[in-house]
Amino acid sequence: MVKRNTIIFGTIGAIVVIAAGTRVAGVWGTSGSSSDATIKTYISTDLTTQDLSKMTDTYAFEIAGNTQEGLLSKSASGKPVAGLAKSWTTSKDGLTWTFHLRKNLKWSNGTKLTAKDFVYAWRRTVNPKTASQYAYIYSGIKNADAISAGTDKDVNSLGIVAKNASTVVVTLDSPQPQFASLMSFPSFYPQNEAFNTKAG
Repeated sequence: MVKRNTIIFGTIGAIVVIAAGTRVAGVWGTSGSSSDATIKTYISTDLTTQDLSKMTDTYAFEIAGNTQEGLLSKSASGKPVAGLAKSWTTSKDGLTWTFHLRKNLKWSNGTKLTAKDFVYAWRRTVNPKTASQYAYIYSGIKNADAISAGTDKDVNSLGIVAKNASTVVVTLDSPQPQFASLMSFPSFYPQNEAFNTKAG
């Protein structure tokens, strides 16, 4: 009987030691320390790009969605909620959307994130020279289709302006019930022009 108990307890002890070892090694879980602000994940293929104007695959969008943010975000139930914009309004005819950015927004390099970063990003994405495969998603925003098609519309005529450093105003060709949801999609995130220029 003693031998049987020894075997049982010995086996349980080995399992505990192995489990503890894998936990320490980071194979599963963490120590639960509140000072650890690192999230570890993986993707099953090489990352293609983090150029918001050019990404097309699920993994790139997933990484962008977990590391950046748009004017709006989504709740757990998928409802549009405040993102980089603390509040927003829509005109009665549904054609003009005004977003008010949160205070003290900054890029990871320390520079201020302003309304102009959205204007730059959106114009860059619909510009035919960028050759974005997701430019079509801008359809319905004033002049977006004509700009993407390469007609006589100048990229600066896209229906987005920076009213001031913290206010983004978007004009649509027609009301779009899905527009608020689109504002949480990575193709509409802001871009830092200085960084893009330096990175090429």
